[in-house]
Amino acid sequence: MYGLKTNIIALISLLLFSLAVAGCTSSENGDKAQENASQKEVYIVAAASMTDAVKEIGANYEKQHPDVKLMYNFGSSGALQSQIEQGAPADVFISAAQKQMNALEEENLIDKATRRDLLENKVVLIVPKDSTLVLDNFAAATTDKVSKIALGEPKSVPVGQYSEEIFTNLNVWSDIKAKAVYASDVRQVLSWVETGEVDCGVVYATDAAISDKVKVLLEAPAGTHKPVVYPAAMVSSSKNLEIAKDFLAYLSQDEQKAILAKYGFDVK
Repeated sequence: MYGLKTNIIALISLLLFSLAVAGCTSSENGDKAQENASQKEVYIVAAASMTDAVKEIGANYEKQHPDVKLMYNFGSSGALQSQIEQGAPADVFISAAQKQMNALEEENLIDKATRRDLLENKVVLIVPKDSTLVLDNFAAATTDKVSKIALGEPKSVPVGQYSEEIFTNLNVWSDIKAKAVYASDVRQVLSWVETGEVDCGVVYATDAAISDKVKVLLEAPAGTHKPVVYPAAMVSSSKNLEIAKDFLAYLSQDEQKAILAKYGFDVK
């Protein structure tokens, strides 16, 4: 009888403990859900080459602003421009070229007063790390040494536009087009070179710097393309005007500039 009573008491104690734990967990989950619900979602729309740097900076920003949840959309600047034109959520836009930002400004889709040139990049020719390919200059990519070269799609991808400009100024664009395969953004170019699907590719220096599977053969000759300048601005349709402006200002802080420089960007 005594043993039965003891077991009943133990079961009741265990039940009460379980209910208490469940109550605490429910309370914690409720608090977390409430916290998430109170966070403002702010959309950072940026060129694919900015992915790593922007995510690191964004993590710093969220730590200092727990009421903000940054949502990211990375891709080719041309595709992002089209998405903004079609009304996709966007608060801050960082383009890899002036062309896309200029188009949005002409359509009054960005706040001109917040626009500024954020940083610069370089254009390089890369090959897989174990490649034995040797080229003396960009024009040598037209020789039989190269059967496939990866480029960004010139119509929508800034690095593709810079590539076309470089090879056109070197008077070899028609020959390059015959062996070019076109990617939807610069990170796809990088991926194709990493996996050896192509002999070489044209990317930004910062993209080459984040990969241990490629090596840089050449930097684009001076004067063969416009400066690779990244403008940033607040999108006019932003529903978080003050946060968008604050994030743009945050990018100019010394700590965040150091992060951009770490990834190889030439900070303005």
